[in-house]
Amino acid sequence: ESGFYINSLTSQHITYKGQLTPEQVSQYFLDLKDPTFLSHLALVHSRFSTNTFPSWERAQPMRMMCHNGEINTLRGNKNWMYSRGGMMASDYFGDATSQLLPATGDHMSDSGNFDSVLELMTKASDRSLPEAVMMMIPEAWQDNDNLSDSKKSFYEYNSCVMEPWDGPAMVAFTDGRYIGATLDRNGLRPSRYYVTKDDHVILSSEIGVIPDLPDSEVKIKHRLEPGKMFLVDFETERIVPDDEIKEQMAAKYPYKDWIKKSLIDLEQWTAETGHSQPKMDFSNTSR
Repeated sequence: ESGFYINSLTSQHITYKGQLTPEQVSQYFLDLKDPTFLSHLALVHSRFSTNTFPSWERAQPMRMMCHNGEINTLRGNKNWMYSRGGMMASDYFGDATSQLLPATGDHMSDSGNFDSVLELMTKASDRSLPEAVMMMIPEAWQDNDNLSDSKKSFYEYNSCVMEPWDGPAMVAFTDGRYIGATLDRNGLRPSRYYVTKDDHVILSSEIGVIPDLPDSEVKIKHRLEPGKMFLVDFETERIVPDDEIKEQMAAKYPYKDWIKKSLIDLEQWTAETGHSQPKMDFSNTSR
């Protein structure tokens, strides 16, 4: 089971500097052992390990996410990340960018690799967490008449930058400012969320995680749909609708203009230039 719990839409930010493995956290930050320690959010994964050998290094949640399901395109995702490592550059880290690589590896689970790339994209660039998640887990945008042109352009442009990490998977994520979840475009993993009348938010891959939640206290109850994102913004203290956050990300840059200027469609190019592949005559197949 994966999901998150928020005890209020109001945020109280707690910042830790550095990067630790899961087994090191409680050794360094004793406040996490204190029963009086409070947080406005919790990212939870209750299953320790299924198809991998149990180890603390692979325990979830990771640094920025946890997920229910599996990444079935993992081998290709890792190979592409490795191949583009030689040309990766970051204005934040400059010449030290190479020290962040490789971002993926066989020593990590599918969740660990996803988390590492998500962290790299958000910490080494100006991309926000929702934008990075949209790039890694895109909607079914091709031949989708229900999608706006701006969102189609966003997904088409970024498909040249990052290939999709396809599941089936439900991914929950947070960076302190945002907490949210998204379901991949296949939609083969369950995910439901509840918003109570006193502004508690619960999202989980299973129903009945909180058994003592009477319907009289529930303000909103719904399921996460394929390709959609559920997002809470603690800075604005509200739940941001899927269309709003995605249109906001899509309007960040002139993606449609960039595609028109830089992307070459082979069929269109051959039609415009008069170049075409010569017809092959297979009538004579004798050797």
